[in-house]
Amino acid sequence: MAGPISLPLYEKLPQKNTVQRVLDVTIFVLLLTLLAYRILSLKSNGFSWFFALLCESWFTFVWVVILSSKWNPVVYRTYPERLLFWIDELPPVDMFVTTADPTLEPPIITVNTVLSLLAFDYPANKLACYVSDDGCSPLTFYALLEASKFAKLWVPFCKKYGIHTRAPFRYFYDEEESPHDNSTEFIREYTKMKDEYEVLRRKIEDATEKSIPCDLSSEEFVAFSDIERRNHPSIIKVILENKEGLVDGLPHLIYVSREKCPKYPHHYKAGALNVLTRVSGAMTNAPFILNVDCDMYANNSQIVFHAMCLLLGCKKGQDFAFAQSPQIFYDGLKDDPLGNQLVATQKYIGEGISGLQGPYYSGTGCFHRRKVLYGLWPDGCMETGGRSPNCVAGKLTDEGLRQSFGHSREFSKTVERILSGLSGKADCPYDLSSSAEAANQVADCGYECGTSWGTKIGWIYGSTSEDVLTGLKIHARGWRSAECKPDPPAFLGCAPSGGPASLTQQKRWVTGLLEILFSKNNPFIATLTAKLQFRQCLAYMYILSWGLRWIPELCYIALPAYCIIANSHFLPKVEEPAFLILAALFAIYNLHSLLEYCRIGLSIRTWWNNQRMGRIITMTAWFFGFLNVILKLLGLFEAVFEVTQKNQSSASGDDNHKDAGRFTFNESPIFVPATTLVLVHLVAMVKALLNLTHGRHESRIGEVICNVWVLLCFLPFLKGLFKKGKYGIPSSTICKSAALAAVFVHLCERVSIA
Repeated sequence: MAGPISLPLYEKLPQKNTVQRVLDVTIFVLLLTLLAYRILSLKSNGFSWFFALLCESWFTFVWVVILSSKWNPVVYRTYPERLLFWIDELPPVDMFVTTADPTLEPPIITVNTVLSLLAFDYPANKLACYVSDDGCSPLTFYALLEASKFAKLWVPFCKKYGIHTRAPFRYFYDEEESPHDNSTEFIREYTKMKDEYEVLRRKIEDATEKSIPCDLSSEEFVAFSDIERRNHPSIIKVILENKEGLVDGLPHLIYVSREKCPKYPHHYKAGALNVLTRVSGAMTNAPFILNVDCDMYANNSQIVFHAMCLLLGCKKGQDFAFAQSPQIFYDGLKDDPLGNQLVATQKYIGEGISGLQGPYYSGTGCFHRRKVLYGLWPDGCMETGGRSPNCVAGKLTDEGLRQSFGHSREFSKTVERILSGLSGKADCPYDLSSSAEAANQVADCGYECGTSWGTKIGWIYGSTSEDVLTGLKIHARGWRSAECKPDPPAFLGCAPSGGPASLTQQKRWVTGLLEILFSKNNPFIATLTAKLQFRQCLAYMYILSWGLRWIPELCYIALPAYCIIANSHFLPKVEEPAFLILAALFAIYNLHSLLEYCRIGLSIRTWWNNQRMGRIITMTAWFFGFLNVILKLLGLFEAVFEVTQKNQSSASGDDNHKDAGRFTFNESPIFVPATTLVLVHLVAMVKALLNLTHGRHESRIGEVICNVWVLLCFLPFLKGLFKKGKYGIPSSTICKSAALAAVFVHLCERVSIA
């Protein structure tokens, strides 16, 4: 910005949380008291007591991590109206949309996301939208081509009437989005626009049903003829180009399908984003980048201004590397029955780590500084370090640029402009056609060989959770980040609506997080050797340890059943004073978490659904995520990026997902551990009732209460034992679980006899 800004663009507002802190500390003190009691009474108790001590030690560590992460909550208030005085000096922004499979991610979803981005309230000559199609699908390209025609009507309509929701499927079919203008002119244009969108939707849906969506012999589609999805040259096509640089025109729209070859790894989403970074650098080279998933449409047309307030309003030396918007979902199922909306977690953990170095990078809805992705440190040095022979005073030489960023001279020039603080390309307005050769060169599958892409610059490879790893590496260089939470929310996406899809997503997350934890990118190493703050390290441990939590939780959940079957105990008797420690801990923890949910307007049922799904996810998705990583470390398995099925229930105006929210099953082994636990606890319950019937009181009341609590948490599995179809657990899963449960019960009985 050329002139000084007299008023701040944002405010950092610490949040009061006195009651929350008191309850957090009370729980921590009770945990320490419990551990002390366990240790002091260890000699007079047996095996189960020792196991309980180990599990509770882990729970105490996790609580310390949570306590540290939540202790200093902060929110940022932005003032986008203050940027309007510098509208001509605002920086350009390149927007990335990634899609990988037209079957799992229907093109109509991608189209709506792209249309919402093209309609941003930001100078159109400063925006460029790049769509990465990793499926190399002519259907996706066809959908974007048709959408570009509709965009010429849709974008002016949105800006003329100040439409708030700029994804057509939400605007036309959401009951809450009724026409806000009763004038004859508006109603006429509204009706015309809705009809035009219906035509677009039908065209895309008709093309989806065909084996070949369009005539591949035509000039526009000839590049898609005779290609294989995993073995094809790069395809880059400019669909829309704002050649005149009109402020009120349409942004650039570029389709990118990177080259793929079996002998080169493509690194999934991280690889696709790195290709987009290079292609956009060669073509428009905006100093800021927005990346969104194909299902995450822009819900706030002013979001670019909000993000720029954070990224341009920093004091010198305290720049934010990226501004992350929380993931929020549209058509969220009432009471969050699958526990995947993460509202409370994003509220309390998200605001808490905003008071440290800043929020994690969550892979979508994030605005980046391009120079940070290029490996720049806050002090202006490059990731390669000042002692490198290719660096002079911490800056890369021409040879160093080529070694780090690749051999394209044209692209190296654009990198140099970004690293030197210059915005965009030298020739504005952009002539995208003149950059086509360089763009295709940097999209080659072998371009990254021998460079720093994926290791020190761009999105980092080595984990299927490339987003968290990339954010961790950025924080480790000493950068900070900010959470961007405007009202209305910046972006809205769709959450998985069934049990298998939700668990598959969780398994992929945990696999990637454990890959980070068991690598040289471990946050503790970054704290010792780089500039990651210790409390930010603990904040990363909160999510990186998800995949380890199944071990202590499985042991702790199995203890009540073990003690009932083996006539042992891991809890003090009800009449003993020590029982009050556990009772108080159980009551205060659950009351505390319930108050957190109620404080942000969530229902008691939502709280309970999240509690039970927390246990289910740990025993299923997180368990198998851990196994995946162990097998990978042993060289027996290679983690893959599993694309989650995307649905768009509002696209046709009715609810096509009658099963949404109901827990469904399939024959995946992911359901075996939880089913086994339910069967074991049912056996323990029968044993406890028999003991009570025969007047034997070996089964203590504490263990029985825990047994009932576990069955309540796994109620969907308990019901699934007696249901049919997809709502019932498959017989093959029940047989496997029954065999494992029988082995566990037999071992417990042998311990009891011994």
